Amino acid sequence: MDSLITAAARALAAGDLLGALKRVALRDDAPALALRGIVMAQLGDFVRAKALLKSAARAFGPREAVARARCVVAEAEIALVSRDLSWPAKSLDAARATLEAHGDGVNAAHARNLEVRRLLLIGRLDEAEHALAALDPAPLPPASRAAHALVVAGIAVRRLDTKAARAALTRAELAARQADIPALTAEVESASLVLNTPAARLIGHGEERPLLLEDVEALLASGTLVVDACRYVVREPGTIVSLATRPVLFALARALAEAWPRDVARGTLIARAFGGKHADESHRARLRVEVGRLRAELGTLADVSATKRGFALEPHRAGEVVMLAPPVEERHANVLAFLADGEAWSSSALAIALGASPRTVQRTLDQLATTGKVQSFGRGRARRWMTPPVPGFPTILLLPGPLPSD
Repeated sequence: MDSLITAAARALAAGDLLGALKRVALRDDAPALALRGIVMAQLGDFVRAKALLKSAARAFGPREAVARARCVVAEAEIALVSRDLSWPAKSLDAARATLEAHGDGVNAAHARNLEVRRLLLIGRLDEAEHALAALDPAPLPPASRAAHALVVAGIAVRRLDTKAARAALTRAELAARQADIPALTAEVESASLVLNTPAARLIGHGEERPLLLEDVEALLASGTLVVDACRYVVREPGTIVSLATRPVLFALARALAEAWPRDVARGTLIARAFGGKHADESHRARLRVEVGRLRAELGTLADVSATKRGFALEPHRAGEVVMLAPPVEERHANVLAFLADGEAWSSSALAIALGASPRTVQRTLDQLATTGKVQSFGRGRARRWMTPPVPGFPTILLLPGPLPSD
């Protein structure tokens, strides 16, 4: 490798993007194309970056398997950052194997890290942890150690293990300082905000207050019966009843939890569950049926008992019932939770991450666009959606992935 390529690579590793670009801007050989592609990606020009990396991969000779594999890893990172979740994961796995076979441990580790980040993004936490267990960060350079620690923190946050998350973020901060790359330091600082921003509201006894993630973690381990409007479940330690596909039953459970230990009038329950303004006999009959279904769903957690004016929730073991709600109530909160990361998403990537049909996601985006909550740019397959982060918006609790005991 000639001196200019070496100098450009060192500048890139140190985060000096313009310094790296200056050294290779006028060159069209394969190493220069690859470096320019990586620089353009870090500057945010993903279209140009992908074109340069593809040209570089073609330009490298048949004996330069490692160089081609590095281009594939760079393409995978662009796909992840640009939220192209349909990018072939098998290509990244093959590139990682090539790098490992040729002793390029640093780039192989980076490929593994990208694989884990993709799994984390779509909520496949068990697979992410399994893949991460195969990676030892100790021999890696500081920037790679910081990236590894950020992924560890991301998994811990999604599992609501705030102690492990804080420890990982501390390691990430230390490694980022050693790497002395401003963009990496900013990423660590941004990730740390999750632990210091209200993630939910606790509603009970006629009052409500904001909760941090560590408060939510403590609540879920406290033995309290929690009606969780972030995940649409009713839970206590060791038992979780999902009502995500039963909106009427969850509306009833929420109304009963918000009023606990008092009862809720039948008219109020009818309005909350069915949207009926005036309760007639058909509404009351339907309410009895749905209350019976709710009673059956809750099983050993609680009973729904009839009172003179309505119904009340009676936990079997828990000494208290509370309601856990997002700090910002929004009909399409799960979509906004993904868009709140500030990245530009395609509708197909959102569909993959949410486990929903592309048509459903597109309708949701169109509805949000009409109210100005999201905006799009580009056309056709290049169309992307984004929104500025909403202060205090509860991204973590609304993203897919298990919480404790799920």
